[in-house]
Amino acid sequence: MANIRPFQAVRPRQDMASTIAALPYDVYNRKEAKEIVQENPRSFLAIDRAETQFDGSVDTYADCVYEKASQMLREWIAEGYFIRENKPCYYIYELTMNGRKQTGITACASIDDYQNNVIMKHENTRADKEVDRIRHVDACNAQTGPIFLAYRNNGVISEIIAKVKLNEAEYDFTGEDGVTHKVWVISDESDVEAICKAFSGIDKIYIADGHHRCASAVKVGLKRREENPTYTGEEEFNYFLSVLFPDSELMIMDYNRVIKDLNGMSKEEFMDKLSVLFEISDASDVPVKPSCKGEVGFYTAGKWYLLTMKDAIKSVDPVEGLDVSVLQKYVLDELLGITDPKTDKRIDFVGGIRGLQELERRADSDCVAAFAMYPTSIQELFGVSDAGLLMPPKSTWFEPKLRSGIFIHDLA
Repeated sequence: MANIRPFQAVRPRQDMASTIAALPYDVYNRKEAKEIVQENPRSFLAIDRAETQFDGSVDTYADCVYEKASQMLREWIAEGYFIRENKPCYYIYELTMNGRKQTGITACASIDDYQNNVIMKHENTRADKEVDRIRHVDACNAQTGPIFLAYRNNGVISEIIAKVKLNEAEYDFTGEDGVTHKVWVISDESDVEAICKAFSGIDKIYIADGHHRCASAVKVGLKRREENPTYTGEEEFNYFLSVLFPDSELMIMDYNRVIKDLNGMSKEEFMDKLSVLFEISDASDVPVKPSCKGEVGFYTAGKWYLLTMKDAIKSVDPVEGLDVSVLQKYVLDELLGITDPKTDKRIDFVGGIRGLQELERRADSDCVAAFAMYPTSIQELFGVSDAGLLMPPKSTWFEPKLRSGIFIHDLA
């Protein structure tokens, strides 16, 4: 059963929250991060991406970068930009984008639950991608960006959230991207106890987004255990910062594909091969957004088409039945020879937040064609995780993104 516990957050002073809160570190490249921090020196990106404090001659992963992150975090706390909660609490974190709200509980999850598969995964992680955040968490002695977790809706938790949200929010601000962020503190002991008990009755928690950050946080905890062989399990390093959302409030956006060439085929030859796999509807120059599972929008040479999967390529398998899996197997692999989408330079991925116009732009410039996917559902994600299987790369795109710097989990 899940061990999701309250914690004493280090969090921004109320008047500093909107200034400090930043999109996740991996949303930006180095140049973009530098520009953001130059524009707003108190953006938490300055700490999450401390290479922004150096010129280009300093390697992104140099020791001095992580030392700088730790130094800046402690300085900002000492200067009063952050406050420390006086007792363990849960926090309600509500995000509103385009009128749609999703409301989660900010808390700390157990590294043992991760190890024992109470916290379920649907992606493999690569050790080389974990190293940066391991070093960052270790140097700062704190987790600064929450992991995006999901759970099946629980009535007790929902009732407490609804009750607490009747009060004035601790934070209430709208980011530069138009997303509104609200935070309430759950400090009442009976509410805290009830939430803890409710989570302890949930047998599975799911990683929605942030597999590499999660694995990094867990590895820091395991490292600390080795360094402290008399640990009790109650130390903060046994837990990692998370925001947990009920499945009923989550929306996964499409994660689309653009390709560089047709593997030596003409458009007509490729369309002929697609017609064996899909029913093809000519949609002229009108952008095609799939309306249901089994539909794919296809754009090439200035025209859109609707591809509807034929029964022969459908599957009830949790992974093989995903639209992204069908496209990968029958089109990208067998027709185009793109066998490893993680490494093949002939394919790129475009998050649904960018819209169909971005697919047109890419296919008309550096690529030749684009596939607009119907989004993977949260229930499909749960089904893959429950079966102990893994999704293909770039299967899900979650919006809105959780902000870093609003909650800090100090490991000290």
